[in-house]
Amino acid sequence: MTLLRTVARPMLASMFVAGGTMALRKPDALAAKAQPIADVLRKVAPQARLSPRNVVRLNAAVHIAAGTALATGHLPRTSALVLAATMPVTTVSGHPFWNETDPVARRNQRAHFLKNVSLTGGLLMSTLDPEPHKPWLGTRARNTAVAAKDSLVDHVDDLRK
Repeated sequence: MTLLRTVARPMLASMFVAGGTMALRKPDALAAKAQPIADVLRKVAPQARLSPRNVVRLNAAVHIAAGTALATGHLPRTSALVLAATMPVTTVSGHPFWNETDPVARRNQRAHFLKNVSLTGGLLMSTLDPEPHKPWLGTRARNTAVAAKDSLVDHVDDLRK
């Protein structure tokens, strides 16, 4: 891993690990904002126990796990993609500045909303950041499939001889 990646990945992941830890420790503080998400998820999966507190805990656990993986360089592109996938719902439910009537609160929520949008952009860029001399997972999968096909063709040719 290059020096830039060694420094940048933990910096990008820090907000997710810290925020996830705080949310996991105090889910009640965010449960009210998660209520609409829990309601939608209960319609999709009625058998799941999806209270607002559990939704907050689940999101927090994902942020901690994927943030730690990103920070330590384990599956960095996958963990960045997982974090980026959680951000739209987290951002819209957590910082609805358009609902604020107080100008100061509105500015504060807008700043946090835009911070999350910026973090999402950084995460999406991280999904494209290849390790030096290491092909992307899709390329490795394609190469493995091509090698398996070539091996199978060779075996079939040997059988025909």
